[in-house]
Amino acid sequence: MNLTLVRLLERNRRQLRERGIEWRITGVATRRLGWMADANGFDLEQILGGQPGLAAAGQENVRRWLKAAGADVLFEASSLNPNDGQPAIEYIRAALEGGAHAITANKGPIVHAYEELRSLAAANERRFLFESTVMDGMPIFSLFQEDLPLVQLKGFRGILNSTTNFILSAMESGFSYEQSLSQAQRLGVAESDPSHDVEGWDAAVKTAVLIRVLMGQPIQLRDVQREGIQKLKAETVRAARSQGKPYKLLCQARFEDGRVIAQVSPQQIPLSDPLAWVEGTSSIVEFETDLLPGFSLRETNPGLEATAYGMLADFVRAVT
Repeated sequence: MNLTLVRLLERNRRQLRERGIEWRITGVATRRLGWMADANGFDLEQILGGQPGLAAAGQENVRRWLKAAGADVLFEASSLNPNDGQPAIEYIRAALEGGAHAITANKGPIVHAYEELRSLAAANERRFLFESTVMDGMPIFSLFQEDLPLVQLKGFRGILNSTTNFILSAMESGFSYEQSLSQAQRLGVAESDPSHDVEGWDAAVKTAVLIRVLMGQPIQLRDVQREGIQKLKAETVRAARSQGKPYKLLCQARFEDGRVIAQVSPQQIPLSDPLAWVEGTSSIVEFETDLLPGFSLRETNPGLEATAYGMLADFVRAVT
């Protein structure tokens, strides 16, 4: 259980109660604490302190763990596996088959099993929601699914990976690539192994997620042309900015001749383009539809609460 999400749930307990929502945490599964379940609920202070207790410990099998917890909702936030989406897919599948709503911040299951999990949720009259998978808590999927009926997405482009955007901004400020990456790691913006970000995997997966869900095309990750930023030299990045055409790791997709063409690559963007001014850990995506010429969503330097909020919003949607 993500501790930021736990804190957000507790902070909003009164507002949730006003919506008729009562909750308790009955299962915890992390690398550090292992698999624990107690259908009566854990003490929140113990969870936030990292010691939820030992009740019904040892439920390493996800289905036994969900049953022991008596779960109505599963929050799934395991690490991304871009190759096959596991084990997150199995966690979500087990929750839906066991009668629980499934909420995930993991992009892998959407890329590798979206249609299956969506159908499974419908068959079991449960919700499968994933607002936090792209741009944290920004309402991308709910916007199209709930507020833009009948609109057909023709294409999009955006800056969707905060780590690479931070590194490029730091390089423009005078740091080397290595110094910029090290700074991102110290601040928690980049992982100790940053390859998923700097090699463009995270951005490619997010691009595939948007295509599968919003454009209705079962694209494979291998079909997204991918190039990262790891080969860019700091002097090249600074020269591009001084010439008024800064580098950004651009994600883009559009229909061409009846099929979707998708690409992730570092590109120079003129300062007349709004995307050129998206710096640090900020993100942006611009959409082109058949009925609306174009609109964009922008997120400015989000913190951990932004991702947690996306899961909280999905929770409210699932249970009301």
